[in-house]
Amino acid sequence: MDDNIHMRDAIDQALKAKEIGEVPIGAVILFKGKVIGSGYNVRETSQTTLSHAELIAIKEANETIGSWRLEDCTLYVTLEPCPMCAGAIVQSRIKRVVYGAPDRKAGCAGTLMNLLNEERFNHQVEVTSGVLGEECGQLLTDFFKELRQQRKKN
Repeated sequence: MDDNIHMRDAIDQALKAKEIGEVPIGAVILFKGKVIGSGYNVRETSQTTLSHAELIAIKEANETIGSWRLEDCTLYVTLEPCPMCAGAIVQSRIKRVVYGAPDRKAGCAGTLMNLLNEERFNHQVEVTSGVLGEECGQLLTDFFKELRQQRKKN
């Protein structure tokens, strides 16, 4: 039940991305029930590869608690983390990741591979998938459909 509530917070972040024409992906990080970091995709706006929702949320959470270690934190994200974000999640020692929609092209939390549970790393992450997955996936589907229609008009 709480996972649904917090995924809604991540969806709210994704909607902020959509409002500025970005791919609607959002993330929030909780520590002891409190949001300590949030972010949404701004890769096109910033023209920076590292501007993924998860990385922005991790940076904000680091600043909030004054540590690079995010132990005992949970990250909620609308789309399954890519390899870059999965690596940052492992490195930041996040305890748990909850994601909505699978990413069939770059998902590294179980779809293409599972970097979050790679036993050769010194840290593994608990993963819960599919929380509000249909809604998260539909947000992306609708965004790309609208984008294709807009490109046809132009």
